[in-house]
Amino acid sequence: MHRLKTWQLFAICVLTWGTTWYAITFQIGYTTPEVGVAFRFALAGATVLAICVARGLNLRFRLRDHALLALQGGFLYGISYVCVYHAEKHIVSGLVAVGYSASPLVTGLGAHFLFGMRVTPRFIAGGLLGIAGVALMFWTEFGRAAGNQHTALGVLFTISAVLLSTVGSLTASRNRVNGLPFWPALGYGMLYGALVGAIMALLQGQSFATPAVASWWLSLVYLALAGSVLTFACFLTLQNRIGPGPTGTIGVMTPLLALVVSMIFEAFRPDALTLSGAVLAVAGNVLMLRRAS
Repeated sequence: MHRLKTWQLFAICVLTWGTTWYAITFQIGYTTPEVGVAFRFALAGATVLAICVARGLNLRFRLRDHALLALQGGFLYGISYVCVYHAEKHIVSGLVAVGYSASPLVTGLGAHFLFGMRVTPRFIAGGLLGIAGVALMFWTEFGRAAGNQHTALGVLFTISAVLLSTVGSLTASRNRVNGLPFWPALGYGMLYGALVGAIMALLQGQSFATPAVASWWLSLVYLALAGSVLTFACFLTLQNRIGPGPTGTIGVMTPLLALVVSMIFEAFRPDALTLSGAVLAVAGNVLMLRRAS
């Protein structure tokens, strides 16, 4: 991952995560969000640790290190994704993507207040422009959801997911600064995220039975290997390279691809507001990443 250029890491994250919003819908139709998250990150974490073993990497950590990895994984891969899956049960995936467009500002401001990282007026202006653009892209969906009784709950889950994932992202950044090796931290973090999902499922008495449906299994493999192992490796590499705030702009660009996926698979036809929002979102990202790149 470290050999890839910044724009290549960014592109992999956007292209893959931009399609996972749609892939998640194949999971929540057959299993609960908690069970879906547990299976997804158990497979992803086991894959990463297998890679570590094949490369001869040390997998032994102190108890304190495991506590930090549990904090990273529990928030970044566990409870935040449970909230995402729940959100998509109540509102369309596009609206959840809109909520995640706030992650650059939230993560950047968090890094500023916790770690003293500098936040420039350019970064704030770009973040606000990106959020405005994504909101315009999905303005029609906001209107459709206005009369839906589930909307408020979906929005609450989305906001919770953004805030919780920010905690995990900032913890991952600090773990890297503290010298925790990249791949083992990623693998253990995902397993701890899976453990959080499993514990939540057990506490609610949910079944771990898997459906005999090809779409569920295919989406699980895609979400675990491409949407988790590949993209989080790229995401965290990018975060270490240019900082947590600028890396968070991925959360603004993924709805652009989510829009294309909706056009292909859900017969969505963009209007003038949607196209204008896409232009604003791209402009906001250029403004935020110009100096960082």
